[in-house]
Formats: sequence, structure tokens, C-alpha cells
Amino acid sequence: MGYDTERFVGYVNEGLLCCICRDVLEDPLQAPCEHAFCTSCIQGWLVHYSNCPEDRQPLDLSSLRPLYRYMKNDLNRLQLHCRNKECGCEMVCSLESIGRHENECTYSQIPCSNAGCPVQVERRNLESHLAECEYRSRECPNGCGYSILRAEDAQHSCVAELRTELELLRSEMVCRMEEAKHEMESRLDSQRRHMVQKESLLQNEIEELKSQMSRMMSDMHSLMATERQHRQELEQAELEKRELLELVKGLQKDYRLTRDGNKKGTSVRPLTRLESMKRKPREVTII
Repeated sequence: MGYDTERFVGYVNEGLLCCICRDVLEDPLQAPCEHAFCTSCIQGWLVHYSNCPEDRQPLDLSSLRPLYRYMKNDLNRLQLHCRNKECGCEMVCSLESIGRHENECTYSQIPCSNAGCPVQVERRNLESHLAECEYRSRECPNGCGYSILRAEDAQHSCVAELRTELELLRSEMVCRMEEAKHEMESRLDSQRRHMVQKESLLQNEIEELKSQMSRMMSDMHSLMATERQHRQELEQAELEKRELLELVKGLQKDYRLTRDGNKKGTSVRPLTRLESMKRKPREVTII
């Protein structure tokens, strides 16, 4: 619905009236055929119809557009009375600013701010109403610290209220302790699972290290055995070297003696030793 034409001061152009409610446009929208409507009016119309209410041309919500700027400016410049005129407000302002005024108008009816109070009073009279409202609250005169309504004065008991608060605090504390307990148990379970996993991983690493050490020890024993075998072969080779050197010396001596005219057969002994050495197998000790 639009603004009542009787609230306006002076003449209102016919083009600024809603084609449905015939009041001054409120939140206007315009059809392609240039007819204008209040938003709520045209939305309600299009629920039941699919054409313009003026010329019956096809129309839907998607084809509606904001009002032309010059029409919007003419609409905003219209002067009208506050809706609280009958209550005593004499304010006249432009349509553009009427909303701001009415939200702050001292003649507007507003509800009492006390919980449970059904009374609505003018904004300017709210403070006086609050001072005598039977739903207003005040602090207990006995010093318990509770705010009580005037209607509850007879039923108020400081001991009962404090006992109730104590029970609430106890219940809240128990709940918090239970939550803390559950949270601590959850953390301990998580840490316990983590430690078990860590222990399993460490145990696997230890077993792997033991296996590696076993392989290393086996390799070391093999190397030591090979080294002992090589040492024995070197000793045997050294022994044969000395024997060969002695044989060479003997041959040289026999050669000199033969050259000097000694008897035949003096070289048989070293040659016999050489043949025996050739036939002698090399002894290799394998550990």
C-alpha cells in the first residue's frame, strides 16, 4: 500500500499515484508500458495475474524496473504530514526524509522496555511510564542482590533465591568438572596411543639395528678369515722366496766350481732340490 493522499500538502501529480491502490507510490516499480506501482501492490497483483492492471499487456516480475529518475525526484520532493499528526505532531517534511523523522518522532507509539509489560506509550512519555510501571524491576532491599518486580515483592524470598543460585552454581561447576575430566581422559588416551605407536616404531628400529649389527659382525668375521688366509699365503710365498734365493746362490756356486774344473755331477744336488721344490704343493690353511 502507498502513502495516503490526504497526508500530502498541495497537489500530487496523477503520475505519482499507484495504478492499483491509487495512493502515492511507496517503493515504486515501473512496467515496460510505463505504468508505476507500489512494490507490494504489483507483487500481490502478479501472484494472481500475468498482465498490467492498466492496459492488460503481458507483465512479470522480471520485467519491472525502478522508477525514472525525474519521477523519483518529483516523488521525493512531495511534502507530507507526519503519520502521528492526530497525536499532536505538526511536522511537515519531504517524502524522502519522512522515514527518518517518524523513526525518531516523540509522538510515535513504542512498547514499554520492561519485560512482560503490554503497554505502548508515546516516545516522549516513556520515562514517566517506566517510573511507575508495575513490571519495572528493582534491587532487593534486603541485600541479596536480586532484581525483583514490584508484582513479585510478596513472593520473593532471599534464602530461596540464594539457594537456587547456589544449586545452579553447583550444577554448573559439576558440569565443568565433568567436561574437564572427559577432556583430560581424552588427552591421556591420545597420548597413550601416541606412546604405544612410538614404542612400536622404536622397537622396530632396534630390531633393524640388531639385524644390521649381526650382518656387520658376519662380514667382519669373513674379512678376518680372508685376511688370515692372505697372511698365511704371504708367509708361504716368503718361505719359497728364501728357498729360491738359497737355490740360486747354490747354482751360482756350482757354476763357478764347474767353470774352475771341478768334478762332474757337483750340480746334481741343487738341481735335485729345485725339482723337489717344483713338486712340493703349496699348503694353504683355510679358516
